[in-house]
Order: sequence, then structure tokens, then C-alpha cells
Amino acid sequence: MFTGIVTDIGEITSLKQVAQGQLHRMRIACDYDQTTIADGASIACNGVCLTVVASGIADGKTWFDVDAAAETLGMTTAKHWGQGGRLNLERALKIGDELGGHIVAGHADGIATIVKRDDLPDMARFELRTSRELARFIAAKGSVTLDGVSLTVNTVDDVSFSVLIIPHTLSVTTLRGWKAGSEVNIEVDLMARYAARLSEMK
Repeated sequence: MFTGIVTDIGEITSLKQVAQGQLHRMRIACDYDQTTIADGASIACNGVCLTVVASGIADGKTWFDVDAAAETLGMTTAKHWGQGGRLNLERALKIGDELGGHIVAGHADGIATIVKRDDLPDMARFELRTSRELARFIAAKGSVTLDGVSLTVNTVDDVSFSVLIIPHTLSVTTLRGWKAGSEVNIEVDLMARYAARLSEMK
């Protein structure tokens, strides 16, 4: 489990397609302490929970390897990731950690497309559009995770919604590079999903 509070920005230093392109093995450089990264650990990369299969240090920088399988490649922006790409990273929660954002599973539900970016003094407002299936779980003042970042929804209009990004978030995540036309990973609020399921069962 995660909270949507990004703790580092990683860089993809290598990417290899294996299993006839159905699996991407990636090496990601980061600033985490390598001694704290165990094989099998979970790290959210742009909101996608991936399992560490190896880690080490090269040129004074920590790296870890992860595999993105066919389902992840099909449902998320991972299919577009390449060498040099930058990713929002978050380590899995430990008992006693502060829950600063909201409960995030790291299981991206799909993709949202940035329709418009408005730059404000030290802030940015984004309008995004997603599928009707996912839009039904998005409500004004509710929570949504975009590229691994826990955000509050400002407005909702059918399948479109907006978020306002504060200066701190812009400075410590990849969101500062977002632009119209870009695709981002989206995970809807777990509580909204369960509420909808309970309603369907009545």
C-alpha cells in the first residue's frame, strides 16, 4: 500500500524488451539508500506498483530493476516509458508511517489524458479526461491518484475533471513537465470503488 506522496524522482537508465515484447525489464536510478531495498520489495513508479528484482550501486547512485508485464503495459503509460524517462517514486508503507495522502494500492486503473494546462502564479491547473467507466468514481473534493501523486479533485464535468497543483508538488514531482496531450496513469479512490460496488449489490 502507498499514500500518493512522492519521495523521489527516478530515471530509467536502461530498458530491455523480453518475452517478445510482452515484458519490459527496466533499471531505475534513484536516491534511495540501496541497503534498504530488498529483492521483492514494492516501489510505485508513476503510480504503478512494481516488484524489485535486483538492486545495486553504480557511479555512486542507487539503482533497482523491475519488470513491467503485459497487463501493466496494456493498461498504463508504462508502454511508452523509455531510457531517460523520469518517474515519480514511492516506497511501500511501513507500520507507523504517516498517512499523508490517501490509501493508494498502486494498481493503476487506466489512463487519463491532459486536455488543458493553465499556469498560475507558482501553481498549475490541469483539466483531464478519462473513460466513462473510471469517471463515475471521480467526485469533486474527492481523491484521485495521477502518476502516483495523491491529488484533490477540484471540478468534475461528465468524463472530465480538474486538479490544482501547489508549488511544492510541482517542485518535487514530474507534474511540472505535464502538458496538453500527455497521458498519465490514474487510480481512482478505493472508497469510491467499494461504495459503487455496494450500491450495485443492493
